[in-house]
Amino acid sequence: MTLAGLLLAGTRRIVIATGIANIYGRDPVTMAAAQKTLAEFYPDRFLLGLGVSHVPLVEQLRGHRYDKPVATMRGYLDAMDRAPYRAAPPALKPLRVLAALGPQMLRLAAERADGAHPYNTTPRHTAQARELLGAGPLLCPEQAVILETNAANARAIARKFLAIYLTLPNYTNNFLRLGFSKADFANGGSDGLIDAVIAWGDVKTVLSRVDEHRSAGADHVCIQVLTESEQEFPLREIREIATALQPA
Repeated sequence: MTLAGLLLAGTRRIVIATGIANIYGRDPVTMAAAQKTLAEFYPDRFLLGLGVSHVPLVEQLRGHRYDKPVATMRGYLDAMDRAPYRAAPPALKPLRVLAALGPQMLRLAAERADGAHPYNTTPRHTAQARELLGAGPLLCPEQAVILETNAANARAIARKFLAIYLTLPNYTNNFLRLGFSKADFANGGSDGLIDAVIAWGDVKTVLSRVDEHRSAGADHVCIQVLTESEQEFPLREIREIATALQPA
């Protein structure tokens, strides 16, 4: 929320979204107040993305108890909706999307939010998500990309990025639903899994994956640029992609 406020204050038009605000990190009253505050100051420019996180991040890192994801999220949304807020309300109803992978969370996103923000997925998942969400709700999948044409180098970057996610059941269960096997999780991920989840190659190649998501029903694709360095902001690569995305 702090970073979103800084980015909104330093810009004039861009929409800032949280991807993904952990519901165990703030109680529902605090989350609702932060959302409404930013929405009131920056009308139609803030999108709240909420997620249930993962067992080790919740229990080991934060010291909370991780409960059943869908029921917990439903209860959290109930509490957000009834949370008191005594400051000036936003002129427009603030939007929220859920980090949703499985069918139940996607249905909840359609029922109780304004859409879904799936992470670490494929165009096939996007098509399935659109079918479950229906025509109205927002569908904003994330797509990791690597501007690297050497297969070995690109997959090394991808495996380093995916390492933590291949230890988290929320993601591995979703990969299994998409037709991968447990063997695909070994040794940092099979080439098939890596290539399906992370787009690598030249700009034209990685943007063709973005187009696949759009064709599968995505309203917006959140492009995450990966490079060999985790410490340096990939400004050059982002500018190269942004230039290619400009209309002719």
